[in-house]
Amino acid sequence: MKLNKYIDHTLLKPTATKSEIKTLCEEALKFDFATVCVNPCQIEYAASLLKGSDVGITTVIGFPLGATTSAVKAFETSDAIKKGATEIDMVVNIGAIKDQDWDYVLNDMKAVKTAAGKTIVKCIMENCLLEKPEIVKACELAVQAGLDFVKTSTGFSTGGATFEDVKLMSQTVNGKAQVKAAGGVRTYDDAMKMIENGATRLGTSGGVAIVQKQDNNSSY
Repeated sequence: MKLNKYIDHTLLKPTATKSEIKTLCEEALKFDFATVCVNPCQIEYAASLLKGSDVGITTVIGFPLGATTSAVKAFETSDAIKKGATEIDMVVNIGAIKDQDWDYVLNDMKAVKTAAGKTIVKCIMENCLLEKPEIVKACELAVQAGLDFVKTSTGFSTGGATFEDVKLMSQTVNGKAQVKAAGGVRTYDDAMKMIENGATRLGTSGGVAIVQKQDNNSSY
């Protein structure tokens, strides 16, 4: 198993500078991570640094609240792909889930998938704000919408990935989508337990420390 290829090496802080993005990309190249995960305004710079490599570029859509309209999410998606994004992590509309407005949730997902075409789409559920039945329903809708991954968290709310949630999501999608664990994956042991529970991708700013089995105090 190549643990490095499970990792989306992440820097989404609003204070992220070009210098920090450069370091992120250099680390991703050195350790051959799956992707870097950056905010949309930093896609083109990251693409210039990663050109010719097999390290992809993940970006976030409707981030971090998920409360922008479907049309805006679709435009963000199209724009991001044009700028060089190879994977899209969209935030689900959490309020619509709470309203049990399942048609809205599904159509919101479909709008992004349609805009993305063949580009990988991951749906961020923000599990810390959801009840277990809501997580299950959202995962079922993500499969129905044809999304490629379900994802636990933005890393910017009240909690991150848990082993229990990853297992629940994995059981729910049942091989029809993959699972990304993000938020609080800080150690090698964390990473391995997430994978054991069904994660096939890990979103973390501590990828270097994780693959080197070192202590990591990163917040994402």
